[in-house]
Amino acid sequence: MIYLLLLVVGLAIIAIGYFVSDEIYRLSAVITGTFILVWAFTLTPTPFQLLVEVIIFISVFFSCVRCWECQ
Repeated sequence: MIYLLLLVVGLAIIAIGYFVSDEIYRLSAVITGTFILVWAFTLTPTPFQLLVEVIIFISVFFSCVRCWECQ
């Protein structure tokens, strides 16, 4: 269950990083949050990883299809 805590902490750090006005702190917060998300993702069980990968694949596919329609 530690992976859920790390996922929440990583997303929270990234969200806080978007509200910071200084660029250095914003960049460091987003990089730190990304590292924590990657660390949490490696600790998650395989079914959860597959679910996240399928959701990412579907979202990227639909965004690419939308881009193709614009051309």
